Amino acid sequence: MRNDRLLVALGIVAGIVLIVISVVYFAEPAKSLPSFFPGHQAGSAHHHVKHGIAALLVGLVCFVFSWFRSGPKRSAPAAP
Repeated sequence: MRNDRLLVALGIVAGIVLIVISVVYFAEPAKSLPSFFPGHQAGSAHHHVKHGIAALLVGLVCFVFSWFRSGPKRSAPAAP
């Protein structure tokens, strides 16, 4: 049971981080992105919308994963 809680917590943290990263991609041009972000280009005014969409979708998938992992466990069906 402890492993499930750890996976749920990691999924939630990863989801939050990815949502924040997607907001950064939507809000900042390529020249203002941190240098370790993919798509950083010095002097470019281009916004990386596809990177933002990808980070948003993966973050939502992390939330869905955590939601399904935290649900009640099904018991085995009774043998007749």
